Amino acid sequence: MKGPTKTSLAFLDGTFMQSTSARPLRILAEYIDPLTRLQTEGIADTIVMFGSARILPRARARARLERTRRLVGRRRDPAARLRLRTARDVFEMSRYYEEARQLAARITAWSLTLGEHPRRFVICSGGGPGIMEAANRGAAEAGGKTVGLGIELPHEQRLNPYITSGLGFNFHYFFMRKLWFAQIAKALIVFPGGFGTMDELWVMLTLMQTKKLGRHHLVLIYGRRYWDRVLHWSEMIRWGTIDKHEYAVLQFADTVDEAFERVKAGLVKHHLRLDPGWPL
Repeated sequence: MKGPTKTSLAFLDGTFMQSTSARPLRILAEYIDPLTRLQTEGIADTIVMFGSARILPRARARARLERTRRLVGRRRDPAARLRLRTARDVFEMSRYYEEARQLAARITAWSLTLGEHPRRFVICSGGGPGIMEAANRGAAEAGGKTVGLGIELPHEQRLNPYITSGLGFNFHYFFMRKLWFAQIAKALIVFPGGFGTMDELWVMLTLMQTKKLGRHHLVLIYGRRYWDRVLHWSEMIRWGTIDKHEYAVLQFADTVDEAFERVKAGLVKHHLRLDPGWPL
């Protein structure tokens, strides 16, 4: 008579780990893995930078514009004009890539003067291309560590190459990714972006409004030319959906110098002292 066959351990069983029953384990893993790695790297807090994944570096946007001009030539038909206008818009928006890169470098260079035990105000992004890449790139160029919180998407989006080795994360659950955006952040800098950027902004503002985040958490909106056309912020006050105190949470900047000074002033005033609960 044969004895029982040997079965694999449950946590090594891929079918089980992908099942509905194991969902709590997967959620827990997406909390514990970042917690462990961030602690190992001595990261006390972050500065989160959001923005569109579609904004190109200046050099690539310029090359695209020049290529489009050559292709269009002297044509003046609607399709040609639209193509040229799109390339010009892409080039204009590329300024935000370079400014995000410069701002991340400025913040990182300053944060390094505060020491590395623990590391303070580490630049964190969503890990992808565009403004996210610019943020990680600027921090890396300044010699600092930098974090990327990526998300698994139907269309392939790899983590950008400027994220510090060991500090690139890939999440399945959006809510766990958002938790890590918020949990140790001391400031949020929002560059021009689309649905994803606005989703992340509203989550942060709602957490502040409901006092799930500290009241001194800084929210800086970068690029009023873009944002004031996309969102009429003050209309929410007019219609009574927010009040003036809630609106006052928002700060605005249009240059790297202005943004850096606002962020630095807020951090120095409210966050230089390490949270007593660190490490988490």
